[in-house]
Amino acid sequence: MEFTAKDFMRYFKAVVDVIEEQKDYLCELDRKLGDGDHGVTMSIGWQAVNEKLENELANEEDPAKVNTTVAKTFLNAVGSSVGPLYATGFIRGAKVIKGKTVINDQDLAEYWIAFGRGIQERGGARVGEKTMVDTLEPFLNELEAKVKKSGDFVGAFTSAVHQAKKGMESTKDLLSKKGRSSRLGDRSIGVQDPGATSCYLILETFLNYVNNKVEKVG
Repeated sequence: MEFTAKDFMRYFKAVVDVIEEQKDYLCELDRKLGDGDHGVTMSIGWQAVNEKLENELANEEDPAKVNTTVAKTFLNAVGSSVGPLYATGFIRGAKVIKGKTVINDQDLAEYWIAFGRGIQERGGARVGEKTMVDTLEPFLNELEAKVKKSGDFVGAFTSAVHQAKKGMESTKDLLSKKGRSSRLGDRSIGVQDPGATSCYLILETFLNYVNNKVEKVG
């Protein structure tokens, strides 16, 4: 499969739509754990990205430039802790594909691994602390293992997103140990983490985009 700057832009536009659709749900989750504004925060960030996609990036053919601009735009628009995390992820991804106009399956696998590991390093959270890392870690482990074994990116990514969903859902049973929600103690148990949820939506949206692209080619 070949992936271009246009594909990245279409994917990011799909994320804009999904975050807008799920904004209220993300806020509802966050009201039980924090300030109640996670959905609004994500929406602000992705709407700023959308503005760039429709204007400055409209004719961009460099996938790395698209990702770097998305990263910086999201960071500048979002003041909360999630801004630097996603910015780091997309900038790390951009470095993997720098200098390439057409991205292949191996490049995409390396892009997503760099994205996820970048977020982990920047945030410093671990599995079990009720954060987006509970979504990312199982996703990354599965993606790395499956790509290495089969070389089939779409199959590996599909399996990885399945593991990401399990990780996201596992946060319902976890005690929050990071951020504002950690003050809730046992009251944080029983609620799915909003950050883990929005992270899953971003991964799932890419899978949906890739599947649609494969179907059209087929």
